[in-house]
Amino acid sequence: MMEKLLRIIGNLISRIVKEKIMENISGYPIASLDDLPLDLRDKIMLVQEKTGFIPNIFLALGYRPNQLRAFIEYHEAIIDEKSTLDNIEREMIIVATSGANKCTYCVVAHGGILRIYSKQTLLSDQIAIDYSKSNISEKHKLMLDFACKLSRTPELINVKDHQILYDAGFTKDKIWDIGAVTSFFALSNRMAHLLNVRPNEDFYGMGRKIR
Repeated sequence: MMEKLLRIIGNLISRIVKEKIMENISGYPIASLDDLPLDLRDKIMLVQEKTGFIPNIFLALGYRPNQLRAFIEYHEAIIDEKSTLDNIEREMIIVATSGANKCTYCVVAHGGILRIYSKQTLLSDQIAIDYSKSNISEKHKLMLDFACKLSRTPELINVKDHQILYDAGFTKDKIWDIGAVTSFFALSNRMAHLLNVRPNEDFYGMGRKIR
């Protein structure tokens, strides 16, 4: 009788803890690794091995495993070795456009990644708030002008916007890559807003100097 009671109490506590964790991650039910298909579980475990934690966006999107798989595959495609963007440029685009879209998750998560790649503790905050006053080149400010316009008002993009980038030294392929990163993270921003995904606390301290 006592064992049965303890088991019931244990199950209740587990459910309460899981619900509390869900509240802190997403407005929708989150996936547990055990519930995900093996291929997705393996990809997420690789991320955990590399970073030391599982980004909340994966658990949130795991509510729809097929959409999570498509999300991961397209993300891998835009950051592959054939991309003309370097890591810092890519993360600058993500932070600037996510700031324009007021996406807390992506600003915090990719702000941390940008600090690590750039080795500049202030750069992410500057770009997220107002990249025009940040310590980056004029060429990169033009890149972010284009990316933010595409992210916020894509219907206004025209040949003049492309020409500005050509004149600044960007190639047709690099403009494609700027657009692909911008467009993918416009989707990511909107899904994060829809699901109310909160950033992992780990992201806040990444790349910062702790005094």
